[in-house]
Amino acid sequence: MILGSHVSFGSKQILESTKEAISYGANTFMFYTGAPQNTVRKNINVEYLEEAKKLMEENNIDINNVVCHAPYIVNLANNKDPEKWQFSINFIKQELKRCDELNVKYMVLHPGSAVGMTHEEGIKNIIDGLNIILKDDSKCMILLETMAGKGNECGVDINEIKRMVDGIDNKDRIGVCLDTCHLNDSGVDMNNFDDYLKEFDKNIGIKKIKCVHINDSKNPISSHKDRHENIGIGTIGFDTLLRIINNEKLKDVPKILETPYIGEYDEDKNRIYPPYKFEIEMIKNGKFNENLLEDIRTYYK
Repeated sequence: MILGSHVSFGSKQILESTKEAISYGANTFMFYTGAPQNTVRKNINVEYLEEAKKLMEENNIDINNVVCHAPYIVNLANNKDPEKWQFSINFIKQELKRCDELNVKYMVLHPGSAVGMTHEEGIKNIIDGLNIILKDDSKCMILLETMAGKGNECGVDINEIKRMVDGIDNKDRIGVCLDTCHLNDSGVDMNNFDDYLKEFDKNIGIKKIKCVHINDSKNPISSHKDRHENIGIGTIGFDTLLRIINNEKLKDVPKILETPYIGEYDEDKNRIYPPYKFEIEMIKNGKFNENLLEDIRTYYK
C-alpha cells in the first residue's frame, strides 16, 4: 500500500515534508513548493534535499512515489487576459524545473476554470497551454486532476479529461490524478468504482492514472461542491474508500490523503490538528475508528 498525505514544505523544504510524512506512518507524500494560494517561491536548498533523500531511504519512502501539486492560482483554461495566461504557463514551467531539482516525477495540476467562456474554449486553452509548457526539457509529468464541477471547472468527467490528454503532443509527459471527493461530487457512484475504472481504461488507459487523492466528501453525489471530509465521516464512507485504496488495478499508484484538519481555526491556528497519522493507521488496519475525531484531539492536546 503506497499511502501518504499532503504535508508542508516549510523552511527546511522537502526535508521538513519527509519528516512530517514519517511522523504519520506514511511511505509517500504530496507537497506544494510554497503556499497553494500564491506563486511566491524560494530557491531549492540542495543541502536539505540530500538530507531528505537519506531520510527517505531509511524510512522506506521511494522518491518515485512522491508527488508535487501546482498552486490553485494558475489557470490555463482562461486566456481572456493574455498576460495572466502567459504567467500561468511560465510559472508551471518553473515548477516543473523545481520538481526536476527535487527529483520528483509527478506534479498534479487543476486543469483550470473557463470563467466567462465555454468548456470547449477552456479545454482548447488548456491543451494549447500544456503543449507550450511540455516543449521544455523537464522530466516531470503533469497529472491532470479530475474536478468536481464547481463553477466552470474543466475536467469534470472522463470525456473532458480524454479530450485534454488526446490534445497533448508529448503524451509521455501527461497523466491523470483521480480525486475521490471530486469524482463523487461530479456524479460518479463510488460504490461502482470498478465500472468507472473500466470506462476510464477504455477511453484513456488506466496506465495514465499516476496518483489518487483519497478524500471523503461532505456532500452527496452530483453536488458539484468540492468539500473534503475526513475518511469514513462523509457521504462516500470508509468501506467504499478502503475498496478503492486496495483496488488491485491501482496497487502501484500513490494514494494521498487531503482530508481536513480537526478542530476550529483561531488567530494562531493552534487548535487545529492533522488527522493523517490516525487516518493512515485506520486504513492500514482496515477497520473504521468510531472515535477517530476524539482520538485526534486527545493525541494533540
